[in-house]
Amino acid sequence: MINKVVFILLVAMTQTTWSQIEDRAIINGRITSNTSDLDGVYVVNAQTEAMATTDASGAFSIAAKPGETLIFSSIQFKENRVLLTQENFSDLNFTVKLNMVMHQLQEVVVRNYGGINAVSLGIIPGDQKKYTEAERKLHTATALNPTANAGTMAGGSISADPLLNFFSGRTAMLKKEVAVEKKELFMKMLERMFSIDHFVNRLKIPLEYVKGFEYYAVDNDKFTVILNSKNKTSTEFLLGELAVKYKEIIERENK
Repeated sequence: MINKVVFILLVAMTQTTWSQIEDRAIINGRITSNTSDLDGVYVVNAQTEAMATTDASGAFSIAAKPGETLIFSSIQFKENRVLLTQENFSDLNFTVKLNMVMHQLQEVVVRNYGGINAVSLGIIPGDQKKYTEAERKLHTATALNPTANAGTMAGGSISADPLLNFFSGRTAMLKKEVAVEKKELFMKMLERMFSIDHFVNRLKIPLEYVKGFEYYAVDNDKFTVILNSKNKTSTEFLLGELAVKYKEIIERENK
């Protein structure tokens, strides 16, 4: 008796699943904006997590059904969410308007403060760059100091340290340290954004290759730009493309 009940439930669940799949249809549409750069915008079905991208004309196709939400996301556009209706599927001119991300300065208010500090006096630049530890070492090793040994020769002399560092190879070594430091920073960002489970079960990267794949990803300049934008949808999409290429590399090496 119990086996019959279980069988009936399994059949019902299977029919429900197939019914849900059959309910979905391919919806065709196009994005518009005040720019001609419409290629590569991500279109994601929020319910099924199915994903597509627009072509150069802004056209896209994706499986969905009325009541589901499409998310449009890209670095150059503000995210837009569209709740689909039955009319959208029969509309031959279904379009979605996207607004570009504009970086505007906030209103500037000038006030009279009596305080005087090193920045206002021009002693220390207000936009002075903040260096990481590796960048400070590189800056120190490569910066020429025109005041070095002043007094030993008329008008002073240039410190020979940067030249010695260059010829000894220390400058090249420090530049590598800066590059490694940046990659480690991107690695931490990637690991905070996605779990090991995502790499293994979603991207199908073997567990022993996950760390190698992370290095492979952050070595891609296009990926680090998107990763640094903190747009998870865009980052996940490009990560999926890199995973396909990385698995091809693994397969070739294992032959």
